[in-house]
Amino acid sequence: MSGSWKIGEQEFTSRLLVGSAKYPTPEIMEQAIIASGAEIVTVAIRRVKLDEPSGINLLDFLRKNKLTIMPNTAGCYTVKDAVLTAQLAREALETNLVKLEVIGDEKTLFPDNEGLLIAAKELVNDGFIVMPYCIDDPIVCRKLEDMGCAAVMPLAAPIGSGLGVRNPYNIRIIVENAHVPVLLDAGVGTASDAAFAMELGVDALLMQTAIAQAGDAVKMAHAMRQATDAGRLAYEAGRIPKKLYATASSPITDMINVGG
Repeated sequence: MSGSWKIGEQEFTSRLLVGSAKYPTPEIMEQAIIASGAEIVTVAIRRVKLDEPSGINLLDFLRKNKLTIMPNTAGCYTVKDAVLTAQLAREALETNLVKLEVIGDEKTLFPDNEGLLIAAKELVNDGFIVMPYCIDDPIVCRKLEDMGCAAVMPLAAPIGSGLGVRNPYNIRIIVENAHVPVLLDAGVGTASDAAFAMELGVDALLMQTAIAQAGDAVKMAHAMRQATDAGRLAYEAGRIPKKLYATASSPITDMINVGG
């Protein structure tokens, strides 16, 4: 993996974050998470019963492998629910880190921008390290950064859609203007999507459905890991400019005179 990056004071080398839901079996989930190389795993507090064996086993697995647990407020449609869920997660998991979701529409699962800004401000003031899932709007991202969010997480496409990056131009603007990490969240479908997203300059990717619902989740996790690495390296290397016409790859001026 190329370089490291930070969330707050925590430093990470893996630029791929993964979720812990929708896998066919707990065993496949564990294998896929390991294959992904992820250091951060999201847990949906409203959907995982931490007082039941399945929830306890998940936490045991994450802690045994020294993975950072990032609770999220998935399924919250109001500011009140999102804030309360984050507070419950902090008590249950002893972490201030939270992926904040305030959903505005049940069909598209797009975030409620107004509610997100209100909830983010309240949680930041309450000492949380807030990672907000937001629309790919540079202005919303700037407002979230200005109020103290530790990162911004614009969507690539609707959650679980697999459409890939629908608006790369907005993502590039967000990356160019952000002073906090930019994590692309939601919509990645396959490895080529992951590589393309990283080539835009985002710091990391968060994915769930693309891995968990793949025909072979473990293989897809490994593919996403490699694609994320490759995309980041390509971004750091700097691609050649796009041109309408050809440029000779072996120009005459560069030829070596082998005739003496």
